[in-house]
Amino acid sequence: MNIDWAALGSVFGVSLVATLGLVALFTLGIAGLSRQERAVARGESAALAVTGAYACFAACAAAVAYGIYMIVA
Repeated sequence: MNIDWAALGSVFGVSLVATLGLVALFTLGIAGLSRQERAVARGESAALAVTGAYACFAACAAAVAYGIYMIVA
């Protein structure tokens, strides 16, 4: 049995980058919602932070949905 180490390394690298990217997007979404809570406590508006947070969450959901599509198809 021969193992294609180059292909295995490529899959590992892509998986690592995708995972780190999704975690970073989700973290930015959480940070945006946190800024919104702080702004409300001070009586300010944080519409941009909330919009960015929802955009990050939507991108995460789209990436997960695409991954599921790739597995099923």
